[in-house]
Amino acid sequence: MALVLGSLLLLGLCKNTFSGGQASSTDAPKAWNYELPATNYETQDSHKAGPIGILFELVHIFLYVVQPHDFPEDTLKNVIRKALESKINYDEPETVLLGLKIAYYEAGIILCSLLGLLFIILMPLVGYFFCMCRCCNKCGGEMHQRQKENGPFLRKCFAISLLVICIIISIGIFYGFVANHQVRTRIKRSRKLTDSNFKDLRTLLNETPEQIKYILAQYNTTKDKAFLDLNSINSVLGGRILDRLRPNIIPVLDEIKSMATAIKETKEALENMNSTLKSLHQQSTQLSSSLTSVKTSLRGSLNDPLCSVRPTSETCNSIRLSLNQLNSNPELRQLPLVDTELNNVNNVLKTDLGGLVQQDYQSLNDIPDRVQSQTTSVVAGVKKVLNSIGSDINNVTQRLPIQDILSEFSGYVNNTESYMQRHLPTWEEYDSYWWLGGLVICSLLTLIVIFYYLGLLCGVCGYDRHATPTTRGCVSNTGGVFLMVGVGLSFLFCWILMIIVVLTFVVGANVEKLICEPYMSKELFRVLDTPRLLNEDWEYYLSGKLFNKSKIKLTFEQVYSDCKNNRGTYGTLHLENSFNISERLNINEHTESISNELENLKVNFNIFLLGAAGRKNLQDFAACGIDRMNYDTYLAQTGKSPAGVNLLSFAYDLEAKANRLPPGNLRNSLKRDAQTIKTIHQQRVLPIEQSLSTIYQSVKILQRTSSGLLERVTRILTSLDFAQNFITNNISSVIIEETKKYGRTITGYFEHYLQWIEFSIREKVASCKPVATALDTAVDVFLCSYVIDPLNLFWFGIGKATVFLLPALIFAVKLAKYYRRMDSEDVYDDVETIPMKNPSQH
Repeated sequence: MALVLGSLLLLGLCKNTFSGGQASSTDAPKAWNYELPATNYETQDSHKAGPIGILFELVHIFLYVVQPHDFPEDTLKNVIRKALESKINYDEPETVLLGLKIAYYEAGIILCSLLGLLFIILMPLVGYFFCMCRCCNKCGGEMHQRQKENGPFLRKCFAISLLVICIIISIGIFYGFVANHQVRTRIKRSRKLTDSNFKDLRTLLNETPEQIKYILAQYNTTKDKAFLDLNSINSVLGGRILDRLRPNIIPVLDEIKSMATAIKETKEALENMNSTLKSLHQQSTQLSSSLTSVKTSLRGSLNDPLCSVRPTSETCNSIRLSLNQLNSNPELRQLPLVDTELNNVNNVLKTDLGGLVQQDYQSLNDIPDRVQSQTTSVVAGVKKVLNSIGSDINNVTQRLPIQDILSEFSGYVNNTESYMQRHLPTWEEYDSYWWLGGLVICSLLTLIVIFYYLGLLCGVCGYDRHATPTTRGCVSNTGGVFLMVGVGLSFLFCWILMIIVVLTFVVGANVEKLICEPYMSKELFRVLDTPRLLNEDWEYYLSGKLFNKSKIKLTFEQVYSDCKNNRGTYGTLHLENSFNISERLNINEHTESISNELENLKVNFNIFLLGAAGRKNLQDFAACGIDRMNYDTYLAQTGKSPAGVNLLSFAYDLEAKANRLPPGNLRNSLKRDAQTIKTIHQQRVLPIEQSLSTIYQSVKILQRTSSGLLERVTRILTSLDFAQNFITNNISSVIIEETKKYGRTITGYFEHYLQWIEFSIREKVASCKPVATALDTAVDVFLCSYVIDPLNLFWFGIGKATVFLLPALIFAVKLAKYYRRMDSEDVYDDVETIPMKNPSQH
């Protein structure tokens, strides 16, 4: 029944659909970030038996020993074909051969069943004859025990053997109780498990429309992203074009800008140098005049009569000799002016090179705005196409057959759920009968083994080795009686128990080997998927039964495996054969329509770097002559003193010499001249030194600017020509190339979105995992785990206990002789040692 219900669910999912072809890859494209919301199901994927699983595995090992053959796929296929024939001729060789194959496969089960039948037949007969025999004081029925020398040893052996057998029987009874309890508890859990499965199926039915709505909602996200790029075409497309042009243009413009800055610095340096030279000429003349005046004054002072008297004459002579040092540097007045070079640079600056460069910078920066202004109509057309794609996708999803499939499947779910709700109480009632019957069987065996245990307990505890057979105690005699009661109950019920064991063994073993195990290994599906097996006119039964197209490869195993792997209904049932989502979505058509609109995207603009005036400006600057100036002449003078001597040192020395002279006019006159020299140093020499420092700095600037000037200008002009050629020859291809990339970006959003739709509908939407879980629940969990595993454990335990009742009753009969009080015993004459029967005293 469970297998039928599970198959109904699987067939219900496939109802009124069309299928074909191989399952597509379930690998999603890697270029999107969309993801359907996860659906959570309540029913667990796997069932764990728990600690009792060890006992179930023990039974499985026993079944493997009894039935070691592999699953008989070919034999089962032939059996199904014969069963579907309208009339079976059992005399045909094929039928006979098939019967032999079945017998060969079932050899172990048949052998065990025959042994069970033999047990069922012989035990009542043996019990009957055993009873009749004992009634005739035969077969141990005579209450007389012959003395034997090994009697104590035999009694102990019989007691130990019976105890061991009773323990084995008790283990079997324990298995029976456990199995009976498992059936009871598991069947009670079946209602909750059933509700959980139907809840998952309802979730599948309810979530599918929401998944489709979610897919449609993601179109707005994709469209918004595309619209954002379209509205930002100035920064996206224009920015990309600008980025392509920058590496070839910006370095050249930066060099020209640097050259424009150098020209301005050159002008400033020349102006400073020229004005400083003019000032230097004037300052040098004034210095020369001042030094001449001070020398004249000193000579006049040295004509004083004191200079002819020693030792004053020596000081005067020393001063007179040093007067030749008071001369200015005549070369300072000979330094040439830079009027020519300054005029040349001023002529260069008549053209605003920096302004031309700034215009070129601005032309580049205006590219994004020019792109946006030239693409307004194209952007509007693309937006219109994108809006129409949304309507097409909505129409496609509305026509998906998944909704019709799920509507049909909903009817099967409702019918199945109603069937389960109606019959679950009946099954639970049958389970109660099963549980009660199992309880009676286990209790009956328990009663038998309890009599054996009581017999052993009373017999062992009450046995007196000094007592004779006729004088044994009441406890010992009671133990023997208990043993015989156990024997009697064993004969009465063991054959009935064996009937139950054989019946449950045949059913449980065959269901385990022919349904449960091949279901787990999917061999059962492969049998059902055999071409032309269930219907000789259909190559594939499932597709022929459901779609009337038997050549479409739709198999039970494939449908089950795909559902087990949480694959969508569309891909599982190969619905592309009836509604090809790839053709309906037509990704290429939609992307082509977007591309066609984007082909109208025309962007045109020209950039002329610097122009002829700017180029001539650079050439004139290279020819302005600053690179031909004799800078060494200027630098040489800046390192010399403006006067022939350090005037401060000279003045201090003069003052020191004057102080050695006697007070008077000469001394005062020399001190005044020394002070005059200090004033000349302060007012004439220091300004000249400042001017020379200014000239030095200007020269250094001019040297730096003029160093390799011609080569720099030549290199800049070459780079400028290269950049202009790049713009002239490549700007069109750059615009076209970046426009295509921009178009591919826009179409890529929708191409990836449409691919995600196709993938989601094929692999994710309406995931049929709850159907596979329901089938697993019906077959693997309910039938195999809840019913067959406990059933097999039940017959395994009860069968073991029943079989061991046979040796138990034999040892019990033997042992009872040693515990029961006899009516007579053997008496020995001490002389002749002839045994005599001594009747018991009553």
